[in-house]
Amino acid sequence: MIVLSEDSQRTSGKDAQSMNITAGKAVAESVRTTLGPKGMDKMLVDSSGGVVVTNDGVTILKEMDIDHPAANMIVEVSETQEDEVGDGTTTAVVIAGELLDQAEELIDSEVHPTTIAQGYRQAAEKAKEVLSENAIEVTADDRDTLEKIAATAMTGKGAESARETLAKLVVDAVLAVRDDDGAIDTDNVSVETVVGGSIGNSELIEGVIVDKERVDENMPYAVEDANVALFDGAIEVKETEIDAEVNVTDPDQLQQFLDQEEKQLKEMVDKLTAVGTDVVFVGDGIDDMAQHYLAQEGILAVRRAKDSDLKRLARSTGGRVVANLDDITEEDLGFAGSVAQKDIGGDERIFVEDVEDARSVTLVLRGGTEHVVDEVERAIDDSLGVVRTTLQDGEVLPGGGAPETELALQLRDFADSVGGREQLAVEAFADALEVIPRTLAENAGLDPIDSLVDLRARHDGGEFGAGLDAYTGDVIDMEAEGVVEPRRVKTQAIESATEAATMILRIDDVIAAGDLKGGGSDSGGDDEMPPGGGGMGGMGGMGGMGGAM
Repeated sequence: MIVLSEDSQRTSGKDAQSMNITAGKAVAESVRTTLGPKGMDKMLVDSSGGVVVTNDGVTILKEMDIDHPAANMIVEVSETQEDEVGDGTTTAVVIAGELLDQAEELIDSEVHPTTIAQGYRQAAEKAKEVLSENAIEVTADDRDTLEKIAATAMTGKGAESARETLAKLVVDAVLAVRDDDGAIDTDNVSVETVVGGSIGNSELIEGVIVDKERVDENMPYAVEDANVALFDGAIEVKETEIDAEVNVTDPDQLQQFLDQEEKQLKEMVDKLTAVGTDVVFVGDGIDDMAQHYLAQEGILAVRRAKDSDLKRLARSTGGRVVANLDDITEEDLGFAGSVAQKDIGGDERIFVEDVEDARSVTLVLRGGTEHVVDEVERAIDDSLGVVRTTLQDGEVLPGGGAPETELALQLRDFADSVGGREQLAVEAFADALEVIPRTLAENAGLDPIDSLVDLRARHDGGEFGAGLDAYTGDVIDMEAEGVVEPRRVKTQAIESATEAATMILRIDDVIAAGDLKGGGSDSGGDDEMPPGGGGMGGMGGMGGMGGAM
């Protein structure tokens, strides 16, 4: 009996498991050399010649052209890590790949994949308990630690040369946008990149930079002590909601019609003037005649401001975005010590600065080339994420492979209390976690075995914070050295890696249907995959990274 169509391909049992495991491991290997302060960069080139140079794990995996559905599950690990924490993407992917590698050995030893998955889950829960028990508390007042966390996130990236300066800017930015209830939305930290100057010339603007210009040359370039109006509408003649025709039989009627339109525009401008407006940001258009009247009143006007800009301006200046100019009052106006049109990187933009309580700020990042600035921006994005996470959770852990070494040690002890074959899976989980300190040593040009032995010895002696200094090769106290990162970076990495690995291990049948299109994201219920997926299709470009986009 023929069940599948002729175009379908099917791989079952150990062949399917082996294929999926190999795909997952290949993804992990592609980013493994980027881990740590001495990790290397990758150059990704697309078909049109566009180039991205980075060692940011999630950026590499997003840009690579990956079709295999099992490989895409590992890519999702990095994306989840990025969304939840903002850093640790490479760590999460490398752990996931190593969990699959360890599982493959157990499967070859006739341990059932479901048993492995169960053991992995038990180990992950125990690991999170250990991390929680050993976390170091941090408060918003501990600025020194926050700056160290921000600097750690930049280590090994393009921003490392000026990480101390940038770390201060990042902490200032996050603390500025932190609400009274402790909520932090890093979208309120706008990032502007400028090619030219050095990374150390980057600065924090306590206010908003709007990528627009004043609408009329006769308007002032700069306004001091400005009352700022925010209008989510248009300063134009209102159109009727129904189609209408106006028959004009006399030139005087036409003039009356035009006079009436002009009067409407003048009344709108007069309303802004009456409440004391010095600067107005408008969400839609501004009529030419209205621009003339605004210029006459000395009001600096900006049109077609984005919704996101209006929201940031409201948070920064303390103003309120109004939808109808008839309702605007003095209480709706925001305040800024300076609103000025300035040149930045060859572009004219509006700077809204010197606000009393900036709840929306702008980081201006500089660098010698476009590639440098882009990589600095990615590093800053990671740094903002970890500082936000630290303030939300109030807990950090030492870096340098210290948590993973401690977890491996305690999980091996825990395995003795686990019955059945799950014990083997817990021990394999412990071995898999040691891939992090081992990779840090390899990427630093150190002997991974010697480094791992030294780390184990120090942790056996009760030194939880003992980690690997990639620059000297010594095992040092990472907390004392200031190399720390949020606890959630580690817990999220372990959670995501475990879930992805167990999902892949439970797949024992892969059906590639001939009529399926696209990207391998439909690998859930029926384990289907796109054409060519049956034999590691779409993975060919992963090895050398060339043409990977």
